[in-house]
Amino acid sequence: MTEFSEQFIQKIPKTDLHLHLDGSLRLSTLIEFARQGNIPLPSYEEEGLNELVFKENYADLVEYLKGFAFTVGVLQTLENLERTAYELAVDSMADGVRYIEVRFAPQLHIATLPEIGNITRAVFQGLEKAKKEANLASAVVAGEDIPFQYGIILCALRRFNRHMSPYYAHMLKTKSPAQRREVYAGASLALVKEAVQLRDEGLPIVGFDLAGEEAGYPAIHHKDAFGYAHRHFLRKTVHAGEAYGPESIFQAITECHANRIGHGTFLFSEEAIKLASIKDKTQYIRQLSEYIANQRITIEVCPTSNLQTIPEFNSLAEHPIRRMIEQNLSVSVSTDNRLVSHTTVTNELLLLSRHIPLTHHQLRNIVLAGFKGAFFHAAYNEKRIYVRKAINRYLALEQQHFSENSS
Repeated sequence: MTEFSEQFIQKIPKTDLHLHLDGSLRLSTLIEFARQGNIPLPSYEEEGLNELVFKENYADLVEYLKGFAFTVGVLQTLENLERTAYELAVDSMADGVRYIEVRFAPQLHIATLPEIGNITRAVFQGLEKAKKEANLASAVVAGEDIPFQYGIILCALRRFNRHMSPYYAHMLKTKSPAQRREVYAGASLALVKEAVQLRDEGLPIVGFDLAGEEAGYPAIHHKDAFGYAHRHFLRKTVHAGEAYGPESIFQAITECHANRIGHGTFLFSEEAIKLASIKDKTQYIRQLSEYIANQRITIEVCPTSNLQTIPEFNSLAEHPIRRMIEQNLSVSVSTDNRLVSHTTVTNELLLLSRHIPLTHHQLRNIVLAGFKGAFFHAAYNEKRIYVRKAINRYLALEQQHFSENSS
C-alpha cells in the first residue's frame, strides 16, 4: 500500500465532476444571505448550523437532504447565485482542483420558465469571473500550473412537489396525482430544451442530469428529455444506482444514453436487483460492469456522501469503489456537496487512499479519469491538449513526491 501525503494530494491537479451548487455554499455565506433576506435558520452561527443541520454524520438520506431547504432558500436571487458560483470556483481552486462541472436545477430557483436563462447566466458569470482571475496567476501564465476550466450541467428532477419552488407549484397546480408522471417528464423536457438553446448561444452548458428519488421514479419516465439531449449532441449524466439496483444503471445507459453515471453505488449488488425478469443476477451484473468498462462510461463516485446516506456502508472498505478500481472501470472521485458533506476533493482522495490499498498507478488513473471523462466545453482537440497538460503536471509532481520520499 503506497502512502500518499495530504500535501501531495492537495498539490496534484484534480477534477470535481459531480458537484452540486446548492450543496456547496460557504457556511458563512449561507448565514449572510439568510440574514439579508430575512430567511429563518435553525441557528445563525456556524457551530449551531453544523450541530443542527450540516452534520459530520447523518442518520439517513432524509436527514442529509434537510439542509437543502436552507441552501435553496437563500439562492433565490441572481446576485446570490452568481456569488455562490464564484466562491465555489475559488474554493475548488484552493483545493488544487483545476476542472469542475457545476450542476444545479434552475427550476428550483425560478417562478417562470423564461427565467432559466437568467438563472444560468448568473451562475456562468460567477464561474467565469473566478476563471479569469485564476488564469492570470503567474504560475499559469508561466506554464507551471494548468489553467482552471469549468462546465455547467443543468439538472432535472425525477419528481418534485409544489413546496420546492413556485415553478413546480405552478406546474402541479391543475394536475391530479395520476398526472404527475407527465408533469415531471414535461419539466425535464422544458429544461433540456433551454439547456440546448443556452449551449448554442455560447454558454458552457456541457451536460444534462437527472437527480432525485430512484425507487418508483425510473429514469425512463424522462426518456423524451434525454432523447432530445442525445439528438442535439448534449452529453448526459444520470444519478443511478445510488439508492436502487443495477437495473437503474442499465436503464440510464440504454434508455437515457448516459455518458456518465452519478454514484453507481449498487452496481455490484445482486440483492438490490428488483426485476423478476433478471434470472441470472450474477451474469447480469458481470455483463453490465463489463459494458461500462469497455465503453469507458465514467462513474462519478462520491465516497463521503455515500457513507453519510447509505446505511449499508459502515466504512469505505465496504464501498464498491474498491471493486470498480480492481475491474479497471473509469472511476472519478467527486465531492457531491462540499458543504453538506463537509468535504473537498483532497479529503475524498485521502479517505480513499487510507481505506483502500491503492498503488500510485491506481491513484493516478482515478485522478486522470476525471480529466478524460470531463464533458468539456471546447473542441475535442483542445480537450486533448488540456488533458495532456494535466497528465504532465501530475507526473512531474508524482516524480517529485516519490523522489523526496525515497531519499
